[in-house]
Amino acid sequence: MDERISRIYEAAEYIRNIIGEEKPVAGIVLGSGLGKLADVIEDKKIIPYREIPHFPASTAVGHKGNFIAGKLGGKFVLAMQGRFHYYEGYPMEYVTLPIRVMKVLGIGYLFVSNAAGGVNYNLKIGDLMVIADHINLLPNPLIGPNMEEFGPRFPDMTHPYDLSLIRIANEIASEMDIELKKGTYLASTGPTYETPAEYKYFRTIGADAVGMSTIPEVIVARHSGIPVFGVSVITNEAHDNYAEDYANDGDDVVKAADAAADKMTSIFISMIEKLEQ
Repeated sequence: MDERISRIYEAAEYIRNIIGEEKPVAGIVLGSGLGKLADVIEDKKIIPYREIPHFPASTAVGHKGNFIAGKLGGKFVLAMQGRFHYYEGYPMEYVTLPIRVMKVLGIGYLFVSNAAGGVNYNLKIGDLMVIADHINLLPNPLIGPNMEEFGPRFPDMTHPYDLSLIRIANEIASEMDIELKKGTYLASTGPTYETPAEYKYFRTIGADAVGMSTIPEVIVARHSGIPVFGVSVITNEAHDNYAEDYANDGDDVVKAADAAADKMTSIFISMIEKLEQ
């Protein structure tokens, strides 16, 4: 067997032995400062990443590094309290390993979230932006021999973010009187924050928000036929007209994400309540 696939199944088997055989309706990836959704998961079992075979360690600010299984919105879910990034030095196989592990464990949907800078002038700190499309400036995680048992060599990416899930989110947000923005997310390698010229370039080519994650996970999920819903929490205004004394700060990003996390949590819970088990 392909060693990559062996690692996926070994990690999945380890997790299954702890959480049991119940099939999860969804997997959730929680980005920088957004891990508090995990606090409202009920009857949860927490597995630190360091205990799972072949899982890397999460070293990013605001990522606790736990794999969680439990009830959310009355449904059994899996949640990643923190993700892995290309900038941490991990190859794409390991950045996206948990998505394939969750696929093996049976998830029907994937929810992804991130903290992002708003390059669109209409996006303000604390806004929630539903990801409608993306621009990938990271290495594509499907480069290399194709894992045929997960998906085709050339997967379609016409609708990387599921339109029906976006409609459900908009309906729920309207009922809750929560404003949702909608836009295109761009991911670059990091770990440096971008220069003002790069922000201007990203805006020019059609990006609304910019970050350093998420897209590899989405590509792997779509390769496996998993519908995806994504949200960016706007944690800083990524413009090209800063004052001379301005500086991006990672701790400030986490604080801004934390302040918006309650709104995102409410929407995720209500969406999961509506999903078919």
